[in-house]
Amino acid sequence: MGFIAIFAPFNLYIIYIMIPAKIPSLPFIVFVLLSLVFMGCGGRQSASDQLDVLPDDASLQIVKADFDRKVEAMPSGNLFDSCYSEAMTLPERKAMMFLYAYMPAGDVTDYGAGFYLRNVRASFLARKEMPWGDSIPVDIFRHFVLPLRVNNEALDDSRTAFYSELKNRVRGLTLSEAALEVNHWCHEKVVYAPSDSRTSSPLATLRSAVGRCGEESVFAVAALRSVGIPARQVYTPRWAHTDDNHAWVEVWVDGRWHFMGACEPAPVLDMAWFNAPARRSMLMHAKVFGRYVSADEVMDQTDCYTEINVTANYAPTALSTVTVLDAAGRPQPGAVVEFKLYNYAEFYTVARRTSDSLGQASLTTGRGDLIVWASHAGRFGFGKVSAGSSSNASIALKYMPGDAIDLSLDIVPPPEGEIGVEVSESQKASNALRLAAEDSIRNLYSAEAFCTVEKATSIALDDADLIPLLRSSRANWPELAKLIAEGGSEGKILLKVISQKDLRDASFDILIDHAKNSGPNDDLRYPRFILNPRIANEMLTPYKSYFQQNVPQSLADAIRQDPQQLVKWTSENIRLADNLNPHRIPISPAGVWRSRTADAHSRNIFFVALLRSLRIPARINAVTGKVQYSTVGDWVSVDFESTSSEIASRGSLAASYKPIRGIDNPRYYSHFSIARISADGQPSTLNFEAQAQTDMGDGDTWMRLLRDPMPIDPGNYVIITGTRMARGNVLAHVRSFAVRSGQITTTALSMRENPDDIQVIGSLDAELLYRDAVSGQPVSLLSTSGRGYYIAALIAPNHEPSTHLLRELSAQASAFDAWGRRIIIMFQSDEEALRFDTNALQDLPATIAMGVDNTGLISRALATSLKWDGSLPAIVIADTFGRIVFFSQGYSIGSGARLLETIRKL
Repeated sequence: MGFIAIFAPFNLYIIYIMIPAKIPSLPFIVFVLLSLVFMGCGGRQSASDQLDVLPDDASLQIVKADFDRKVEAMPSGNLFDSCYSEAMTLPERKAMMFLYAYMPAGDVTDYGAGFYLRNVRASFLARKEMPWGDSIPVDIFRHFVLPLRVNNEALDDSRTAFYSELKNRVRGLTLSEAALEVNHWCHEKVVYAPSDSRTSSPLATLRSAVGRCGEESVFAVAALRSVGIPARQVYTPRWAHTDDNHAWVEVWVDGRWHFMGACEPAPVLDMAWFNAPARRSMLMHAKVFGRYVSADEVMDQTDCYTEINVTANYAPTALSTVTVLDAAGRPQPGAVVEFKLYNYAEFYTVARRTSDSLGQASLTTGRGDLIVWASHAGRFGFGKVSAGSSSNASIALKYMPGDAIDLSLDIVPPPEGEIGVEVSESQKASNALRLAAEDSIRNLYSAEAFCTVEKATSIALDDADLIPLLRSSRANWPELAKLIAEGGSEGKILLKVISQKDLRDASFDILIDHAKNSGPNDDLRYPRFILNPRIANEMLTPYKSYFQQNVPQSLADAIRQDPQQLVKWTSENIRLADNLNPHRIPISPAGVWRSRTADAHSRNIFFVALLRSLRIPARINAVTGKVQYSTVGDWVSVDFESTSSEIASRGSLAASYKPIRGIDNPRYYSHFSIARISADGQPSTLNFEAQAQTDMGDGDTWMRLLRDPMPIDPGNYVIITGTRMARGNVLAHVRSFAVRSGQITTTALSMRENPDDIQVIGSLDAELLYRDAVSGQPVSLLSTSGRGYYIAALIAPNHEPSTHLLRELSAQASAFDAWGRRIIIMFQSDEEALRFDTNALQDLPATIAMGVDNTGLISRALATSLKWDGSLPAIVIADTFGRIVFFSQGYSIGSGARLLETIRKL
């Protein structure tokens, strides 16, 4: 029976398709004999039928065709040879073909076939050993268990590591119980902390014990898949009612998808802090590895993934159809149509379409307002579309770059609501106890694994600047300590220029490569633009020694003499194939060299990396995105199309501003942004992220950027402003302006206001910690308040204005109790708390929580975000999305009444 199965035409076909091109010169029978060695006996194949990820011929034909196209598209570097040299069973070989057919280019160049085969075998082991394994349909297993990649993270061996730790913990549970249990394990290991946009690998997140929501969700999906639970990351690219975005997890249980907060376990499925925000979201989507067929709307089908629209699983939706009209009012086919949301003071693209033969493009979203921007042949137009009420709209291409625009837009998000869930109070209480225990486990790990002040001081020796860097590195400090010991002065400088996240996950082997192969520090630009391995959002690699060993000496000498030689070489030798990397996950610089294939972003990183390896200062401009190098002081912008050099010419921009209530100094990425309009009519936001404090960041301010003339590239621009109101609606404004070389352009930064509505006036991170007066433990504003609005106040002990506030809260206690939200009263030091007369606490609202801002983080946040001069009491109403809608400081009779007046309008 085994031999019959092996020689069946279907199986011969499978054997043949994965044989490398250089083998078919052998007699065909050798293929069969070779496959018998790879596969073992026919009985082994029969026993593993349940592991076949491509059991039907139709699926197999599609995957084989896509695999062949991938091999043909990446002919250099012998990248696929190891796929054939590894010994595999037939199911393993088919699984490998599926993975290679759809993995992004960087996954082909930067990881070997042995790595993927280990993970295929781990997936098959979980399918065989977990009790729910044989109940998972093959297509669900193929797309949501087998793939190692979740989104744009660095890959690692987390699947085997997580399986070893989790398999016994979930064995004997139902699938739904196991999903919840894995999330509890995730919470033991990782908690939320904001960071930059690069996504750490699951094991790096595990070691650091923190991650932003994108990293938490990648970590949780990796853990769930490791024990054979189908899981996917769901993402809202931007909220509609507030700035920010979010990612979470869905698990396939009992025949349908359920959601969970990643590393935020709830008592039951379909319960998370975002039950209400998701109801107001305009768009939620998931990227599914490979070609995936389901009932969901397909937003995009790329060479690597299928992007599906899952908004209808969370919120009421409507289909919006836009007709693009040319200058004469006729339908315009072939126009680029971008559906955008106002968020972080820019019009952010959440979906992109091309208008059809009728000039139309459509998208299903939540029932709120979108901005639609259409462009074609150098003309563009934009406007508001209200999904669900005026879902059929037209956008006329009435502008050309440089035309005058002065337009106000009122943007309204979907109405409030909440996704219902059935959960008992006892379930909540039990879950809360588990969360507290898991916090203790994680905190114990942090105390044991992270670098103490004493340890950091001893490692840093006489360089005090290294102490906070070692402390920030969390569990990665031994790698940095080794670099400090062996990397000389260059190693110490290097630690001061890499990113905060690099400190947490960069290995010694990578860092020492750059410390030892960057030459002496003899240039002012050396630390940031030669020594620094960080270029953009790529995974750090030891590329300097690689290039110094592999770039021919004649080419290296020519580039040193004239960097334009590398522009020419790159244009002639690196094949651009953006379709092979739709995730935009940077291919390593060495991977680009080997494969001679890259997307535009990876090519740019490669170019900068090679120049830095030859000690030529180079960068990707953080604001404009231009690729630049420097030889004699000026930055030269690179054009790979014309291979000509251009010393960047500059104009200047200044903007006047008339303050509105609560906003004296508007913030970039909070109140305004600037976008350059390209020749084809598409906007590109200037990115001042380098000055931002987090990955989204508070950005810079009007005073720092635009009060005085700021250097800026010549071109046509728009300045977008928005005043976010408490209900989430935005009063937006768009104004165009042009910048000319050598000239100063002056425009106006116009913030709109509505005196009858409540606006957002500042920000306060709800994850900031203070010391709870009852437990004595550090807790966050969020953990005390729960999701939603709350009041926070800083007071002084036995201080008349503070006493007035407490009395007013007491007088209105019943009204505040009826509101039901927490009121957090904090002193600024432990000494002040000890001096406080507790008799003043009598008759206060039952929702009061007392504490101490012992770290000063909350005080500093108020001083930064608001014009707080230190006067007490300082009172805010804020929500856990960070939005402040009320602020009062110092002696102010009637604060209680004004708080309630604001609350009633929320």
